[in-house]
Amino acid sequence: MTRTEEVIANALAVVAACRAERERDAERRKQVFGRIDIGRPLPVIKGMQLSLDLH
Repeated sequence: MTRTEEVIANALAVVAACRAERERDAERRKQVFGRIDIGRPLPVIKGMQLSLDLH
């Protein structure tokens, strides 16, 4: 294998490794953030005023 072919092979290996790492990270994020409920509605309290102590 010539030096040029070695450089190309190394570059392709680095690209493949980066892609694999990016895909692993994306899967991990999907698992972690998939368990978090972000859009749950807040409970509505009607007819009650909350007292705030501003002293």
